[in-house]
Amino acid sequence: MNEQVKTALKLIRGGEGQFVEFKKKANHPEKIIREVVAFANSTGGHLFVGVDDNGTLAGLKYPEDEEYVLTKAINELCRPLVQFTVEILQVKEDVEILHYHIFESKDKPHFAFLEKKHRYGKAFVRSEDQSIQASYEVRQILKRSKKAHQPIEFEEKTRQLFKYFENNSGITLVEYAKLSGLNKKLASNKLIHLALSGALKIEPKKDGDIFMPAE
Repeated sequence: MNEQVKTALKLIRGGEGQFVEFKKKANHPEKIIREVVAFANSTGGHLFVGVDDNGTLAGLKYPEDEEYVLTKAINELCRPLVQFTVEILQVKEDVEILHYHIFESKDKPHFAFLEKKHRYGKAFVRSEDQSIQASYEVRQILKRSKKAHQPIEFEEKTRQLFKYFENNSGITLVEYAKLSGLNKKLASNKLIHLALSGALKIEPKKDGDIFMPAE
């Protein structure tokens, strides 16, 4: 058993999570590319095709065909282009799977498109074992994180927020708008600015991102 197979099996035994996703087949690649985009927009990850959700090594009957279809979809339906490697691994006798290693991107955010001709796509990020659609706030933070930012100014509403954190671990946009008295747009801009300045970190969630003090 070579090192690539050993590493893959170790990752698979750990189950799905922040850095690992399983797919049994690649016959609907337009649904799988959201995982690829999510890994690229987050901290990278490993996609295994031919593995059941519970980690069972189901294998692929025609791995070369599945690799062709999925790789074509990644290259055509993910924009900007995502950097990845792919290999066919024989994990058992007569059992082969695909291993895609998706690298964290320096060109975020990436978008997944349902069809090549479509003008607009959707951005996804990884949250534990799920790939969730990125909120406006997450997209802005990903897009603007490469730029230089002004240092944080501890004016009244900023002090109010950090006083809130003395008794609460995090806050959503809706909660912050209520706390600050700002409308949703201004509250959003304030949280984005604080996140970009390094004062806050954001944890993407389906039912509302959580903003919390940076460690």
